[in-house]
Amino acid sequence: MGRTFHPGRGVPPVTRPEIGGRYAGAVPAENDLPNVFRLVVVPGVTPDKWARVWSERLPDVSLELVPATAADAAALLREQADAGLVRLPVDPEACHAIPLYTETTVVVVHREHLLAAADEVTVAELADETVVWPLDDVLGWPGTPAAPAPVAEYRPETTAEAVELVAASVGVLLVPQSLARAHHRRDLTYRVVTDAPTASIGLAWDRDRHTDLVEEMIGIVRGRTANSTRGRGPAPADKPAAAKAPVKAAGRATPGRDGGRRGAAAPRTPAKKRRGR
Repeated sequence: MGRTFHPGRGVPPVTRPEIGGRYAGAVPAENDLPNVFRLVVVPGVTPDKWARVWSERLPDVSLELVPATAADAAALLREQADAGLVRLPVDPEACHAIPLYTETTVVVVHREHLLAAADEVTVAELADETVVWPLDDVLGWPGTPAAPAPVAEYRPETTAEAVELVAASVGVLLVPQSLARAHHRRDLTYRVVTDAPTASIGLAWDRDRHTDLVEEMIGIVRGRTANSTRGRGPAPADKPAAAKAPVKAAGRATPGRDGGRRGAAAPRTPAKKRRGR
């Protein structure tokens, strides 16, 4: 079920998709759209900073976060959501997308594994390992000729299940760093694979629904300021014009602090002494 962002509360990384409720049924009525913006969020993505800016700029429009698997994100964008923070690439025929950042690939291992003693590893150092390859893999690398090691015969349904297998010392797991953090366990650790393929995150939306609110979200993730002319957010209030100083009458004095005069008339010229007779 979607979650509404409340200002002042952090938004944790999405670890488990919870699709249901109003997102599992019919598309909401049109009069509901201007009051809520539905943002798909795939596992590992932390939308907190963007959600906070949204609540500041558009307090009249609720931001509803819709956790979804990477595989389900495309369908939600087509039918029920306004935009999504998803893994790239997306179908260019169906969606527009803006790349946001590229993630580091890591290998998740048991804390007692030999690789845990290294600061980082290379692809060549994984040659003797067995890779656990979940069906919801987002790298698209294990199981291909370019993969560093053979994969386990059994493929778990989810990354969460793959993590359980790694904890049981069945093999190692290759994932983006955000997913390794999201599935953190005390008995596991991870190391960066310096020369491994990477995965990217981007903002995507349906090609036929580039609305003002979508433009607002584009501006937020791109770091546009509130002064940008794009989107529909309220323009910043104009600064009040500086008050003009009152015009003082010429030659009129105003008492000063030290008994002097501010804005006083020119000093008097001493009178000439009278000549004696």
